[in-house]
Amino acid sequence: MSNNNNRRQFLRQLGWYTMGVGMLPAALAACNTGKSTKTEEGTKDSSTAPAPASSSQSGAIDDGLFFKISLAEWSFHKALFAGKMSHLDFPGRAKKEFGISGVEYVNQFFKDKAKDKAYLGELKKRCDDLGVRSVLIMCDGEGEMGDLDNKRRQQAVENHYKWVEAAQFLGCHAIRVNAAGEGSPDAVAKAAADSLTKLGTFGKEHGISVIVENHGGISSDGKWLSGIMKAVNMPEVGTLPDLGNFCIKGTPEHCEQAYDRYQGVTELMPFAKGVSAKSYNFGDDGNETEIDYGKMLNIVKAAGYKGYIGIEYEGEKLSEEDGIRKTLALLQKYGRV
Repeated sequence: MSNNNNRRQFLRQLGWYTMGVGMLPAALAACNTGKSTKTEEGTKDSSTAPAPASSSQSGAIDDGLFFKISLAEWSFHKALFAGKMSHLDFPGRAKKEFGISGVEYVNQFFKDKAKDKAYLGELKKRCDDLGVRSVLIMCDGEGEMGDLDNKRRQQAVENHYKWVEAAQFLGCHAIRVNAAGEGSPDAVAKAAADSLTKLGTFGKEHGISVIVENHGGISSDGKWLSGIMKAVNMPEVGTLPDLGNFCIKGTPEHCEQAYDRYQGVTELMPFAKGVSAKSYNFGDDGNETEIDYGKMLNIVKAAGYKGYIGIEYEGEKLSEEDGIRKTLALLQKYGRV
């Protein structure tokens, strides 16, 4: 795979389908949430590793913010695909280069290691030695949760079991899955709700939440995805609002039909157990050119969210390192209590 491919292009399951967007059945839309938002609270890092210059005097990059900062592994996807770093290097780079003490893994980069206790043990040891918290695992390529075929959908659910167990072993609070599928929006919603209920039940047994990202296709319709959350109505199942993934038809680079990102985040935040701070390009003033971070963080704050916000730089103009630093600066600028 070339470095220019992104996660949605890499895996068919992520939902860049061209199907039209429909409305959920009235019965689904009318469901009550019946639950309160549950966020993952972590402890602040006490390591003496130097933090970025923009950090507070105590050295913790998220001091004075209403949330905790983590780093999504996808921010290093070019280096990882090119073999310039390994998955095991990720926690060390997050902490030593950026002062970030929370990491969000992508299963692509250790796809054959989900049941390898020796490998996972080494990863856990590195995190423990650094004072780094494993926050979640983003899971792709394990089948479509919204598949209309009952047998394939059940297999997709079971394919995620090993990642729930790996997340538990590493000390994560959740795995991220996708509500992808081909068919009418109503039919895919019903299928996805069935899958999430089953996987959420398995996750509950392991103390792991199952969270869904707006990740292209119909899943980027905030009303549609929030309707699924209402239908499932389980505290173990929630959302991972991504500030940038709101293309319903087309690709991020050539989006033919987009959902209003601010409306989408507002609709997904009541169920959020994580937030993904997507970034692409930055202006001379340091602001993201496509996403109003001030407006977005106000929406997140208004929802009462206090968990992790994960930096996920996906731009082409800056190096991965500079893109991470600029996104971090935006979170620190607009995320004050």
